[in-house]
Amino acid sequence: MSTASYPPQPLPDADSAPFWAAAAAGELALCRCTECRRWLQPPLERCRHCEGVTAFEPTAGTGSVYSFIVQRQPSVVGYLDAIPYVVALVELDEQTGLRLPSRLVGVEPEDVTIGMRVEVEFTDLPGGDYTIPVFRPAPSAAA
Repeated sequence: MSTASYPPQPLPDADSAPFWAAAAAGELALCRCTECRRWLQPPLERCRHCEGVTAFEPTAGTGSVYSFIVQRQPSVVGYLDAIPYVVALVELDEQTGLRLPSRLVGVEPEDVTIGMRVEVEFTDLPGGDYTIPVFRPAPSAAA
């Protein structure tokens, strides 16, 4: 695979580095206020609700499909041969409104539904040293 065909690579910064470190360890960690305990996505240095200090904490990695699209036209380098594929907005169980965009794997696009229960898994991103979270239907959803 030529470097021109690899997917875009993350560019971690001070705000997102803990997310990528946790993903490399096989854990989905997100930003959370240490004072009011609300989850924040995208990560912030201070809580938008109470101005408290934030830190990354692990999540259960489970949730439901809030919204999704089926990508049918080749548009993102590294995924040109993978169409069709699903990009989902997953609402995590930790908090109403805590949503994370991700690819949805292990399911045919026509079988994806709003509210479908999903769980995180981790996969290496070709062309770099990053591990990324993706979601797949939870075992109970596949039945």
